[in-house]
Amino acid sequence: MNALGRHVLAEIYGCDFDILNDLKKVEEIMVNAALEAGAEVREFVFHKFSPQGISGVVVISESHLAIHTWPELGYAAVDVFTCGDRVNPWDACKFLTEQFNAQHVDAKEVERGAMMPSHRQAVNF
Repeated sequence: MNALGRHVLAEIYGCDFDILNDLKKVEEIMVNAALEAGAEVREFVFHKFSPQGISGVVVISESHLAIHTWPELGYAAVDVFTCGDRVNPWDACKFLTEQFNAQHVDAKEVERGAMMPSHRQAVNF
């Protein structure tokens, strides 16, 4: 790896309202996404907004997973940042997409702390 970390930015569309608006469910899915990717979970914090929406972060030994949801739009903005080459951020993104019952995902990877110019890779699930 020529970079210190991999940062996947995902736009997740067509998600289930009831899932994106359930604090405990989003928390559970995000923690399990980290585990699915092979990460070591350290801490997590989530907040539910009124009338809807959730923001949260899962701190992992390898960096973090973060989410902001707009249930009324069926949309979630997610980022998964991992350092080292043991954890695959794409595994976490795929898990989230499946668990949110998403219809479409637009995601890209950004190399962080690259030793040479950054390369971007766009991917659709």
